[in-house]
Amino acid sequence: MSARRPALFAAGAILLAGCAQPVSLGSDELACRAGDDAEPANGVVLMAQAVDTASFVPCLDTVPLGWHLSDVRIRDGSGRFWLDSDRDGVRAIEVALTPSCSTGRATEIPSDRDGVRRLERVSQVTPGYQGTRFYVFDGGCLAVRFRISGDARVEPLAVATEGIGLLRRTAVEAHVREETGGRLELDPDGSS
Repeated sequence: MSARRPALFAAGAILLAGCAQPVSLGSDELACRAGDDAEPANGVVLMAQAVDTASFVPCLDTVPLGWHLSDVRIRDGSGRFWLDSDRDGVRAIEVALTPSCSTGRATEIPSDRDGVRRLERVSQVTPGYQGTRFYVFDGGCLAVRFRISGDARVEPLAVATEGIGLLRRTAVEAHVREETGGRLELDPDGSS
């Protein structure tokens, strides 16, 4: 049994028990590829379980220099995390996974992710740069809200959001099955 299995079992037990309270995690628990096995971290599993309709799940590929994960909150029906920047402000970026989202007044632009629609809505360009980037996919929506307060605007947003990954739910399902020897499923009720 790997060292991550007890944590995976504990994480699964929390959600299987009907998690109603937010769960807070560290940055390494949202890694797209944790450890030598290049498998998603346990926090990614919790995100997938929180929004059991989502065909994609957010994770962190990298956290750029000057940025850090400040908070993670996962509860039944949503998962979110925030990135702080030493130049662009506290909670400069909020990433929220929900079953759906309102993209009104957003403009669709070519997506930088396969199988996912991308829309953007900029609400303020000075002072600061604020808006929301939406990634819409089957059964879910990832809203990336940004409030960049530094002098540069587009570059910090691009640098920070490059580190936000999307894993296919099927990859997370396979990971849970493999880690538990088939004893646990990502969605025990078969909702995926």
